[in-house]
Amino acid sequence: MVRVLIAEDMHMLRKALVALLEFEPDIDVVAEFSSGAEILPRARELRPDVAVLDIDLPGVDGLTAAAELSTAVPECRTMMLTSLGRPGNLRRALAAHVSGFLLKDSSPEKLSDAIRAVAKGERVIDPQLALAALDDGPQPLTPRELEVLRFAAKGEDSAQIAAKLFLSVGTVRNYLTSAVTKLDARNRVDAIRIAREAGWL
Repeated sequence: MVRVLIAEDMHMLRKALVALLEFEPDIDVVAEFSSGAEILPRARELRPDVAVLDIDLPGVDGLTAAAELSTAVPECRTMMLTSLGRPGNLRRALAAHVSGFLLKDSSPEKLSDAIRAVAKGERVIDPQLALAALDDGPQPLTPRELEVLRFAAKGEDSAQIAAKLFLSVGTVRNYLTSAVTKLDARNRVDAIRIAREAGWL
């Protein structure tokens, strides 16, 4: 019997997933959550074999929860569900030791088969996502531009970033402008969004 934990914030979708998996004689849904904060404490308690996580959970997102699970409950393998086939998300998922990565519009049979495979220690990646990741171009930012953008993403202003990196405020602004230009973004907020979606931050 494969013991499964499900975390999905959309109530109807979560209930549909639970109902579908309950039809499988060898899969037992032991817990279901609508937010990411409950995943780690309950997984420690219940010791599921597979955690099926939405990538965009409120509170603790699915990728953060997956990374936490790989350390705290290493026997629990994680499978990520996403409605957005962004190649950067696949890279981030692999870095978080995720064993499976499927689109939410996958068939119920594909989902249950993937859960069984992941429970056995196999890796299951949606072919469309894998191809998108292979087709994705290289990351265009320099290490310093990425570092400055990372601080900006945390809400730091140019003066704060300059103090932390021992740079002048003008140099920090130049790095931010360069990052915005290279990413063809409208402004630094847009540049942060693009870099996050690509999995570079």
